[in-house]
Amino acid sequence: MFVSARRIASKFRPRSLQGIPPFVLPFRNRRGKRIPIFAIGRMHKVYGRIGNLEVRLARSRGDLRRAQKLRYEVFYEEMDAVPNAAAMLRRRDKDPYDKICDHLLVVDHGEQLTNGKKKRWRRRPRVVGTYRVLRQDVAEANEGFYTQNEYDLAPLIAAKRRDHFFIELGRSCVLKPYRNRRTVELLWHGVWTYVREHGGDVMIGCASFPGVDPKQHAKALSYLYHNALAPKEWRVKAHDRLHVNMNMVPAKDIDTKAVMRLMPPLIKGYLRLGAYIGDGAVVDRQFGTTDVLIIMPVAAIDSRYFGHFGGPEDTVSALGAPIGRKPS
Repeated sequence: MFVSARRIASKFRPRSLQGIPPFVLPFRNRRGKRIPIFAIGRMHKVYGRIGNLEVRLARSRGDLRRAQKLRYEVFYEEMDAVPNAAAMLRRRDKDPYDKICDHLLVVDHGEQLTNGKKKRWRRRPRVVGTYRVLRQDVAEANEGFYTQNEYDLAPLIAAKRRDHFFIELGRSCVLKPYRNRRTVELLWHGVWTYVREHGGDVMIGCASFPGVDPKQHAKALSYLYHNALAPKEWRVKAHDRLHVNMNMVPAKDIDTKAVMRLMPPLIKGYLRLGAYIGDGAVVDRQFGTTDVLIIMPVAAIDSRYFGHFGGPEDTVSALGAPIGRKPS
């Protein structure tokens, strides 16, 4: 009798295995391959639910594949990312960091619509939003943060190591029909709950403007330089070989309201929370974007948002999920 990996995992599910790598069962499936069990301890990591939408951690290899398919659909089919042959073949956005990161998902448990008609059931919930998160301890045990490829993070992390724990955010995307306030807030709720759960003090990561010509965003980039550039103690500079000067337009020539209307929603959201911007933009030709570095110390977050998402010291999230603290 064939026993599925999911069924076996349910029999041996411990309370927590965060940070422990996947293991392989000592027998094989029908195709002769050993059966892997991934992230059993994450089964209970549901951070909140609104209606049919739920935010939780990816808890299986299948979850990860669905997140990668969503990223491919958004980055490569809708936007301007250029896939290599392997990505085109599997139709997934995949890189080596996926194996060491946690993946936050927004999943839709509702009925599936097909040509305007509802199906009676869906075999599995649909992944409609995702965020990739990487903790400092995991990054340092491997190849470092993904953002280090564009920005020199090492001096900042070294200076803040004693009392600051960094968490990297990346690969954020939401399926087009779900790009509304409810989905985005649910995804951010998951990020913020994860950060508090693991004792994060600083969030870092890149956010993007569309296109590979920074001059097309001269006023927006200049606005960020004049109004949101990180103070010296938090400032991180793009690597010299990639650095694009953001100071293209004098501050007096920038219409703030007009610029903010053109600002990408994710960057605008970070600014509202109180994020800082790194020194220099970077052109990412693979993804067809112009990137800026986001640096968001928890201590700098505008306290107005704690009433909506929950405060740093809360033990229960704003949607009622318990927050399991990282041991101090």
